[in-house]
Amino acid sequence: MNTEEASRRVSLARSETVADGAGRLWAIVLAGGDGVRLGPLTQRVCGDDRPKQYAALIDARSLLRQSLDRVALAIPDNRVTVVTHQEHDRYLAAALAGCHRPRVLAQPQDRGTAAGVLFPAHWISWQDPGATVAVFPSDHFILEEAAFMAHVQAVAAFVGQHPEWVVLLGTRATEAETEYGWIEPAEPIAESAGGSVWRVGRFWEKPSKETARACLARGYLWNTFVLIAKAATLIEAGKQFLPDLTDRLSRIKPFAGTDEERWAIHQAYLLAPSANFSRAILEPCPPFLAVSPLPALTWSDWGTPDRVIESLRAAGVSPAWLRRGA
Repeated sequence: MNTEEASRRVSLARSETVADGAGRLWAIVLAGGDGVRLGPLTQRVCGDDRPKQYAALIDARSLLRQSLDRVALAIPDNRVTVVTHQEHDRYLAAALAGCHRPRVLAQPQDRGTAAGVLFPAHWISWQDPGATVAVFPSDHFILEEAAFMAHVQAVAAFVGQHPEWVVLLGTRATEAETEYGWIEPAEPIAESAGGSVWRVGRFWEKPSKETARACLARGYLWNTFVLIAKAATLIEAGKQFLPDLTDRLSRIKPFAGTDEERWAIHQAYLLAPSANFSRAILEPCPPFLAVSPLPALTWSDWGTPDRVIESLRAAGVSPAWLRRGA
């Protein structure tokens, strides 16, 4: 290892000794999508066409509630934001029943995952300018939840000391999946017994089958779309890659916490461009992009009925609807 490389390498173990700052690790839980591809299964299980995050597919809890319970292992409710769509109000109350209500940011229109991530990043930065944020989709299946959240905390501690990085959580790929993002880890930035952080060499969002096969052969990682970064760093990324969207969202700030906040959000979204976060920000593979491989645990993105059924059977989990035959 040369001197330059050695100077760039940081001990994650040292980062892990730092708690989440002065209580400044926040969660963004993404719950604004309609889950169209999972529609046939949610219709069968729930009897209606509700978005998948409001469906109870394992036990009595919806996928959103399971996600919130998982996040609560590491992040208190008063630092959790749930990003939804206004049309989801009829499902939201049931999903949040019996738990301390997190902050809900209801989007008036669907402007894609970029707005879904950047809007709450802006909102959190107005409450806590030094905040670290962890972004969680609400449609993941994870068995070893404590180990998963411990890894999130370790990466958040690293980001707290090195705020220039946006760190994705990657997981080992098992097939040439074309519906996931793929990550090429380059050189290590930080490592310890608790995990490692690598600079991203290249990122592909939903590649062709040929590219996915090549990525699998090289041992590249799937993107879980769980990411940890400083809110300010995400906002700067938005300014660089999506300046029009970032400008619209920034106009909400003077009205935040006032009676006009809802109106300001509506105005911001009215002319805001739609954008996919992975394609607009991750796929250009900016120099601040890093990845931390998850430890060995059970993870699946529940995007399709087949994926739900396959992952449940592999994990030996058999809810009543699956026993009856899906």
